Amino acid sequence: MNRPSREAAERSIRDRLQVESTRRHFLADCRVGLGAMALAGLGDAIPAASAAASPQSSPLGPHFPPKAKAVIYLFMAGGPSQLELFEPKPTLNSLHGQVTPESFTKGKRFAFLKHDAKLLGTKEKFRRYGQSGMDLSEHLPHHRRIVDDLCWLRAVKTDVFNHGPAKGFMNTGSPQFGRPSMGSWLSYGLGSETQDLPAFVVLQSGPRGPRGGAALWGSGFLPTKHQGVPFLKGATPILDLAPPEDRSRDDEARFYDTLGSLNRHRLAATGDPEIAARISAYEMAFRMQATAPELVDLSAESPATLARYGVEPGKPSYAANCLLARRMVERGVRFVQLYHTDWDHHGGALDLGDSLTQICREVDQPTAALIEDLKAHGLLDSTIVIWGGEFGRTPMGESRETIGRDHHIDAFTMWVAGGGFTPGKLYGKSDDIGYEAIDEVVHVHDLHATILHQLGIDHKRLTYRFQGRDYRLTDVHGEVVQEIIA
Repeated sequence: MNRPSREAAERSIRDRLQVESTRRHFLADCRVGLGAMALAGLGDAIPAASAAASPQSSPLGPHFPPKAKAVIYLFMAGGPSQLELFEPKPTLNSLHGQVTPESFTKGKRFAFLKHDAKLLGTKEKFRRYGQSGMDLSEHLPHHRRIVDDLCWLRAVKTDVFNHGPAKGFMNTGSPQFGRPSMGSWLSYGLGSETQDLPAFVVLQSGPRGPRGGAALWGSGFLPTKHQGVPFLKGATPILDLAPPEDRSRDDEARFYDTLGSLNRHRLAATGDPEIAARISAYEMAFRMQATAPELVDLSAESPATLARYGVEPGKPSYAANCLLARRMVERGVRFVQLYHTDWDHHGGALDLGDSLTQICREVDQPTAALIEDLKAHGLLDSTIVIWGGEFGRTPMGESRETIGRDHHIDAFTMWVAGGGFTPGKLYGKSDDIGYEAIDEVVHVHDLHATILHQLGIDHKRLTYRFQGRDYRLTDVHGEVVQEIIA
C-alpha cells in the first residue's frame, strides 16, 4: 500500500481542521478584538449547558445525605413588622414619642426616615404560647397551634433596604438582578423528583406582583430550564396547556416528536443551551397536559380540608396557593414559592391598623393549616417551610397620613419548619427597642447556607463557572447555623 506523502498528510489535516472549525473556535483563537472579549464572558457558560451529556446539564446530586428534599417558601412581600407580630418591646413602648438618639442613626441609611424620627411603641397585645414560650400578638391566633412546630429566627439581618434589590438579595444572594434564585440553584443541583411537573414553581397572591418581578425566580446565568415556572391566578393557572379540541393526544405526541427531532438536530449543530432548554420545556408541556389539570383541581380535596385552609372554591387566594403547594411537594416538585403582597406598612393606605389586620387574616389560617396538613400527610419531616419577607420594620415611626414603620435591615423575624430544623426553638435576640440584632444573629447568607445544608448540599461546593469565576448562592459568605438543626 502506498503511504501518502508528508505534504498530502498535512493537507488532509488542514482540510479536517477547516471543516471542524466553527465560529466559536475562530473567536476563541483570536487573542484580540471584540470577538475574543465577548467570548471571554460566554466561554464558561456555553459548554457547561450545551449538550445533554454535559455534567452541568444534569442534576449534580447531594453532597451528603439530606434531611429534606423539598422547600415551600412563603414570601411575605413588603416586609412584615416583627414589632407588631412577634417582638414585644416594653422599653420601646416606654420611650414612645422620643427622638431616636443620634448614636443609633449615625451612619445608617433608611428608605424614607429622617434621622430625627421618633420612636414608635406598639399597641398590640402579646402572649407567650406553647412550650417554647414564643411571643405572638393577637394578629396571629392560628399560629398559636403551630408555635412549637416552628424554629423561630428572631435576629435576622440583611444588607439592602429598598424593596426590589432586597427581594433580589433574599432570593438570589445578591442585590443585583440577573443572579440565579434559590429555587434555580436547587433545580440545577438536585433536579426534580418528578418528570411530569417543573422542579420550581411560583405562585402569587395579593393585590399585585412583588417588586422585582420575574428576576426573583429567574435562573440568571444558569441554563434557562432551571428558572421558576409561574402559575397564574384563577381557573386557568397555566396558559395554552390544553390542546385544541380538534387535536387528539396522538396528534400532540407526533407534533412534539417532530419538533423535538428538529430541535435536537439544531442543538447538535450549534450547541446552543437555549435550544436544550426549549426541548425540555416542550417535553414538560406535553407531560403536564396529562398531570397539571388534576394537580390544580382543588375540588378533589375534602370540604373539611378546604375549610381548614380557608379556601373558597373557584376563588384564587393565598389559602388556595398554600393547599396547592402541599399538593405539589406531594407530587415531587422540588421548590414552591408563594409570594403574597402587600406587607409594606409605611402608613397611609397601608397602615398598622386595619391594613395589617386584614393581611394577617389572609395568611394566618392558611399558613397554620399548611404546617398541620404537611404533618398529617407525613411530609413535614422532608419539607422545609420558610416564612418571612425581605426585611423587617423600624422601631421608629414614619409619618404619612397615618403612622407606620420604615424598612429595617438590622433585626427582624423569620421562621423555618420541618426538614430537620429544631421545632419550638427560639434563636436570636434583638436589643430592647428592636433596633439591632445582638445575639445569635442569622444573616441572609447564613440562612441560605443552612437551607442548602438541610437539602444535602455544601453551599461552598454548589458552584457554576461564569465570566471567569465560580459563582454560588452564598457568593463568598455564609455559615451553616448548626444550633437550629435538630
